[in-house]
Amino acid sequence: MLPTRIASSAHLAEGSAPDLSEVEFGLMIATHAFNRWMVRGMAAAGLTDLTATDVMVIHHVYHRQRAKKLADICFTLNVEDTHIVNYSLKKLERLGMVQGERKGKEVLYSATPAAAEVIQRYAAIREECLVSGLAAGAGQGLEVTRQLANALRALSGLYDQAARAATSL
Repeated sequence: MLPTRIASSAHLAEGSAPDLSEVEFGLMIATHAFNRWMVRGMAAAGLTDLTATDVMVIHHVYHRQRAKKLADICFTLNVEDTHIVNYSLKKLERLGMVQGERKGKEVLYSATPAAAEVIQRYAAIREECLVSGLAAGAGQGLEVTRQLANALRALSGLYDQAARAATSL
């Protein structure tokens, strides 16, 4: 007897790649759990009422303390709709977390010192609440994490290619 597949769409598990349906279900629930973590972790750090996108944007704008263009932020975060990221940037600007500086026709966004403080608190909370659980895996957690990161990047490429192919149908 074949094991029961844990899939959100049994009709997709009946095709030629039934395990992919299980991966997709795992991605869906992991995505929601990750989004919930980011929002609640940032709230614990003192910045409430953010969406997961807002949290991703503030982290990326802070990354390497270099100013970034809207298009580059969207590209790195793999967000097609620039309006979504622009809305987050404006929200974060109102909160005093990012600042925009016009350079010619472009606006370059950078994190403020207040954002740096919040992000440092977030990092400490992440260590305490998340990384400590990963480390409890007796060293296996770090290798599994590396393998998972590589697999997710590869899957991202496959899904992007499939999206492009589906657009041309």
